[in-house]
Amino acid sequence: MLLVLIHGLGTLVLSKCFVIGDFFLFLWIAFKTLFITKLNLKGIFIQIERIGVNSLGIVILTGTFAGAVLALQSYIGFKRFGGQDFIGPVVALSMTRELGPVLTGLMVTGRAGSAIAAEIGTMQITEQIDALRTMCINIWQYLIVPRIFASTFIMPFLSLFTMFFGTLGGYLIGVYILHINGEEYLINIKRYVEFSDVLNGLIKSAMFGLIFSWVGCYKGITTEGGARGVGRATTKTVVLASVMILIVNYFLTALLFE
Repeated sequence: MLLVLIHGLGTLVLSKCFVIGDFFLFLWIAFKTLFITKLNLKGIFIQIERIGVNSLGIVILTGTFAGAVLALQSYIGFKRFGGQDFIGPVVALSMTRELGPVLTGLMVTGRAGSAIAAEIGTMQITEQIDALRTMCINIWQYLIVPRIFASTFIMPFLSLFTMFFGTLGGYLIGVYILHINGEEYLINIKRYVEFSDVLNGLIKSAMFGLIFSWVGCYKGITTEGGARGVGRATTKTVVLASVMILIVNYFLTALLFE
């Protein structure tokens, strides 16, 4: 009985190690392809439009209301000890350091990451990828690299919109609803928010873009089991990428803002 238990545990550990190794090897091959083959510029621009431009509306909406809620909640707490003047810096710092990159990463993961997995997964189960290989087309250059490159490139720009509209949403609520001095709100933001805060937030965003496109492409290319398999791959992409974004966010915060 004990031997059976140990054998089962060992088999499980080895299988998980194999999956993790395959997962990171996938990224290594993608990076190698990026540097040793010609960039598929047409594919990259198409993915920038799909991932970035088409996600702009939801990013602006998310950022605006996140900043508005943050300003309202901060006012409720700061009012107890007369700290209303710090609402502006709190909203701006929260949006640039954390909420902007993280919310953008999670929202675009749900919208574009799932689409990447579904698209590539459908191509996999309908044998379109095998057909591309038969025609001697490098699927890494044609399918994988454009999506990973485009998402990593465009995510910082999307985060900038989230940061700006989040701060703007906080300003509108603070000035026109909570009757905070607007000039003081802006002055305190300039006083406490540094360029490094914004820059580090953009670095986070680029990493989050890499994560969700990496997960989406991997789950798509390993899809099996027909239409149900595509659904499972899409769900796993959103869950795994979101969890990885939150975990990596902690380590990036500890590293960048130390």
